[in-house]
Amino acid sequence: MATYLYRGRSQRGELILGELDADTADAVASQLFNSGITPINIDVKPAARQTVAGLWRRLTGDKPKLDDLILFARQMHTLVKAGVPLVRGLTTLEQSSHNEMLKVALREVVDSLESGRELSAAMGRHPQVFSSLFVNVVRVGENSGNLEEAFIRMYNYLSLEKDIRTRIKTAFRYPIFVVSAIVVAMAVITLFVVPRFAAFFKAVRMQLPLPTRVIMAVSEFAQDYWWLVLLVSVAAVFLFRRYINTEHGRYRWDGFKMRLPVIGSIIMQATLARYARAFALCYRSGVPLVQALTLVSYAVDNVFMAERVLQMRTGVERGESLTRTSRAVGVFTPLVIQMLSVGEESGNVSEMLDEVGGYYEREVDYELHTLSTNIEPVLLVILGAMVLILALGVFLPMWNLAANASHL
Repeated sequence: MATYLYRGRSQRGELILGELDADTADAVASQLFNSGITPINIDVKPAARQTVAGLWRRLTGDKPKLDDLILFARQMHTLVKAGVPLVRGLTTLEQSSHNEMLKVALREVVDSLESGRELSAAMGRHPQVFSSLFVNVVRVGENSGNLEEAFIRMYNYLSLEKDIRTRIKTAFRYPIFVVSAIVVAMAVITLFVVPRFAAFFKAVRMQLPLPTRVIMAVSEFAQDYWWLVLLVSVAAVFLFRRYINTEHGRYRWDGFKMRLPVIGSIIMQATLARYARAFALCYRSGVPLVQALTLVSYAVDNVFMAERVLQMRTGVERGESLTRTSRAVGVFTPLVIQMLSVGEESGNVSEMLDEVGGYYEREVDYELHTLSTNIEPVLLVILGAMVLILALGVFLPMWNLAANASHL
C-alpha cells in the first residue's frame, strides 16, 4: 500500500488537494468518485515527503476505530435533531474526541463548512476517516432534508457491524487459545522432554522402534537448528501477509476463507449479512443503484465478494434486474436471490434485504454459540494424536526394556 497525492474538483467546482493510502491509483480514483470528487491528477507520494506526523499515525494505528464512528454518528443525530448548527456541533465533538485523526478531520470539516462547502463534501475530503458509504448516505440526507435520519441509519449500521465483529472475536478466542497451548506443549516436549529420554535410550544401547527414532531425529533437528525453524516460520508469516496484501492474494485468500471447514460458513454468512445491511441502507437512503452497488462492494470487507458485487453492477448497467445479476454471479444463496426477487416484484427491496441481513445475523449468532461444540472433536483428535505419538515414541521402548529385563 502506498500514499497517493491527488488534485480534484468537488461538485461545486472547487479545487481539492489531499492524500490517500491505497494499493493502486485506480483505487484512489474510485474512492474520490464515490466521495463526490472528480480527480484531476493522482501521483504516488515520494518517500521523502512522508511527514513525521503521517508516519507516526501509520505506525501507531491512530485511525478512528469503529467505536469512534458509532459515537460520532449517534452524537451527530442528536445534535441535528436538536437543531444545533453544524459548525457549533462539530466544534463541540472535535473538542471532546479522544482520537487525534478524527479530531483533525472534524476541525478541517468545520473549516470547510465555514468556507461554504456542504457537510458531505467536507467529510469526503477525509476518506481515511469517513468511508464512501458514510459520505454518500450523508449526501443523500442533505439533499432530501433528512440529515438526522442519515446519521441514525449509519449509527444502526455501524452498531450491527460492531456487534458481528465482537461476537466473531469472542467465539474464536477459545479455539485460538487451545491451539496455541498445543503448539507450546509440542515445543516444550520436543526441546526439553524428549532429549532426556533420548539420553537414557542411548545409554542402554537398545534397538529403538521407528516412532522413537523419528521423534528423536525431530528433537535433535529442533535443538541444533531452532534458529532456522524460527527464521523459516517468521519468513513464512511475512511472505503470507505480503501475499494477501496484494490484489490477487487478497482475492484468493478471501475466497478460500469462505470454503474453510467449520468457520467458512460463519465467514460466508457474516459477509452476506454485511452485504444485505449495506445494500438496504443505500437503497433506503435513495443512493442511485449503480453507485449503491459500488459502495456495497467496499462495505462487505471481502475482495472475493466485492468482485461479485461489481459484476452485479455491470449487469445492472446493461439493464438487467437485480435478481438476474445476483443469480449470474454464482455466489449468493437461494434465500438472497429469492428475497431480492420478491423485493423487486413488490417494490420493497430494502425491507427484503433487511430481512436477509437479520436472518444471517441470527445464523451467525447461532453458529458462533455452537462453534466450540463443533470444533471440540477436531481439538480432541489433535490431542489424541499427540498422546499416541508420545505413547509410541517414548513409552514403547521403555515397555520393551521392562519386558527384556523381566526375561533375564
